[in-house]
Amino acid sequence: MSSETLATFESSLQGVATVHTTDAESFTETLGEAIEEPAVGTALPHEGVSLADTSVVLDPSPSDIETAATGVTPAGLGIADYGTVTLPSGAAGEELVSLYAPRHVAVVAASDVVMDMPAAYERMGEEFAAGTDTQVLATGPSATADMGTLVEGVHGPSETHVLILEDR
Repeated sequence: MSSETLATFESSLQGVATVHTTDAESFTETLGEAIEEPAVGTALPHEGVSLADTSVVLDPSPSDIETAATGVTPAGLGIADYGTVTLPSGAAGEELVSLYAPRHVAVVAASDVVMDMPAAYERMGEEFAAGTDTQVLATGPSATADMGTLVEGVHGPSETHVLILEDR
């Protein structure tokens, strides 16, 4: 990951997501700016960063997910050219947490931002070979033009935030 890759990622996210950049020390404060309560989330895989000391409910029940205003999940990758994040599905319910609440906060390590789809496919191929074979590629809020006019937020979050962990 280079500074050019991160700059491209942040530029591609303009207009589709709110970008927050932080380090591990400021993570809790930055996350607090990105969430609307009640919030639910799944564990983050980044060393030194946790949702445990926040208002985010971990291991949410179905009713917690149903009433949540925000879902917080880790992102597997950021794809700079498109402003896309990959959201691996897992037993902790990451997919439900990321897609059900009106606001989604995806947490991605700066080191997991790649420039383009070929680089993303290479990394995802490694993950697929290791058994993580289901991922959602999300670029901003959900959108559809099935009926002619573009409508956002109909079948998923209407607002997306991407929190980039710089020191990762």
